Formats: sequence, C-alpha cells, structure tokens
Amino acid sequence: MWNRQDIKARGKAAFKANYWKSVGVSFLLSLLAGGVTASARSNIPSEDSAEQSLEEASGLMPEITPAIILIFVSSMLLVIIVSMALRIFLFNPLKVGCYQFFKKNLQSPDAPLDAITEGFSQYGRTFLTLFLSDLYVALWCLLLLIPGLVKAYSYRLVPYLLKDEPDLSPNEVITMSRQLMNGHKWEAFVYDLSFLGWMLLGLLTLGLVNIFWTQPYKNNADAALYYAIRNSQ
Repeated sequence: MWNRQDIKARGKAAFKANYWKSVGVSFLLSLLAGGVTASARSNIPSEDSAEQSLEEASGLMPEITPAIILIFVSSMLLVIIVSMALRIFLFNPLKVGCYQFFKKNLQSPDAPLDAITEGFSQYGRTFLTLFLSDLYVALWCLLLLIPGLVKAYSYRLVPYLLKDEPDLSPNEVITMSRQLMNGHKWEAFVYDLSFLGWMLLGLLTLGLVNIFWTQPYKNNADAALYYAIRNSQ
C-alpha cells in the first residue's frame, strides 16, 4: 500500500525541479476545469442585481411575449451547447495532455511543454473515453451525490491510462481505472483532503497560493499517486 507522505514528497520534489512549467501547466488545467463554468455563470445575473435591474427598467421593458421567451431560452441553450462542445472536443484532450506533462515531469526533470499536445493523438479515442467517463459519473450523480462521488474516484485514473494503454478501447480504459482504484478510493479521498489547508490559504490570498504552489504541487503529486496505485497491483 502506498504512503501519503511519500506520494506528496515525490510530487513536491518534481514540482520544485520544474517550477515554472509546472505552474504554467497547472494554471492551464485550472482554466480548463473551471473556465467554461465561470463563463456560463457570468451570463446569469445574481438575484439582487436582477431584481434591481427589473426595478430600474420596469418602465422601459417591452412587454414579454412568447417570442422574447423563445429567444431567451434559445440563447441559454446555445451557451450550454457551446460550453459542452468546448469541453468535449477541446478541453478534455488538453486535460489529458496536461496530465501527460505531470507524468513525464515526475519521471525526469524539466519535462517538455509540448507534452500537453499529446492528448490530441488518437483524438477520437480520447474524446470518446472522456465523454463516456463524464457521462457515467453524471448518470450516477442523478441517483445521489455520494454514488456520483464514488464513481468519480473510480474513474480518476482514466486520463493517465489513456496514453499508457493505447491499445485498450474506451470502455476497457474506464474498466481498468475502476479495477485499479478498488481498495484505494478512501485513501485517495483522504489524500485529497490533506491539501485542504493549502487550498484555504489560497482563498485568503485571492488564489495566489493556489496558482503558484498548491495546484502545481498537487498535480505533480497526483501523477505520483497514479504510479503508486498502478505499481501496487
């Protein structure tokens, strides 16, 4: 069984050996994870601002007709569709490439930045695998939050396995991740919680600690965790 302290020590050493590249790739990964969601939310006004705007514009607002409602609903659907398309066709392959960078950085210092483009090789397979894993997690979340969280941990290794197992089909990659994570999900959850203090410190510093320390440190440690789980079988 792997040791949490050893995993974090390996990740920290890899991070320090290639500091600025780790920071840059981690920042890109953070944008991929939250950029679309933030963009979509930015188009939705808060409750207070919406009420204020309605009050100010009550005398100027045209009568709400079915056509206006249709335009509004269509616009929201378009935003959602574009966001999902960006995630599926662009962000997911880039995420695989970012994970590939951290795997290489763990194995040898000064990993090349061009590793982030490797997610676009075998593009169709990468697209389908991550689409299916996201879909399975979403379907489990429809049942309850806890089963969805458990499945998210089961499929945690999918982006790493994609490049290490190029001959496996999408469902075989997902199955392999689930099998590898058997007996490791709780330990991986506790490992994630061990970074909570750093994340809270990041909030107090307006995200600066997260950008320049916590996220690149954790992403390198996550790669170390992948290898530890893989080699423990």
